[in-house]
Amino acid sequence: LREENAILRSKINKLQILSETQADKMRKLEKKLEENKIKEEKEAQDLEAMVQHVEQNLQLMTKRAAKAENSVAKLRQENAQLQAELRNSRLEKEELRAGQAGLAVAKQNAEVALQHLLQVTTSSRASIRQLLSGAESLQLVADLLKSIDRISEVSEDGQ
Repeated sequence: LREENAILRSKINKLQILSETQADKMRKLEKKLEENKIKEEKEAQDLEAMVQHVEQNLQLMTKRAAKAENSVAKLRQENAQLQAELRNSRLEKEELRAGQAGLAVAKQNAEVALQHLLQVTTSSRASIRQLLSGAESLQLVADLLKSIDRISEVSEDGQ
């Protein structure tokens, strides 16, 4: 009976040691789980902040593109007006040439109108290039947002 009692005590001691070891492992795993939760929350916050930053940039680029479009529309309108002035100047020039009166003045007016038209044309082209650049930037941001969605889908699947 004493021998059996000693065996049982030995088993109880072994079980207590095993229980303490498993309790330590469980505490370590719980700590690691908590650290992982904190890490995931921080990553989610960082990702949200990045998405907000990208959205702000997208809004800013959209505003810039709208301003560029308005500018292009105004420049096109001004270009049309200047072309009409140029046509009128050319007609006036022809009339003056036919009448031989004030030829120098008409020629000068036509030259000024032509220079003005060339300046507006150059400015219009630059604005159109700027608008196209803004559109390409918006496309890049849209592609970035798509890839962020894919990253967050992969992260959710990994949990």
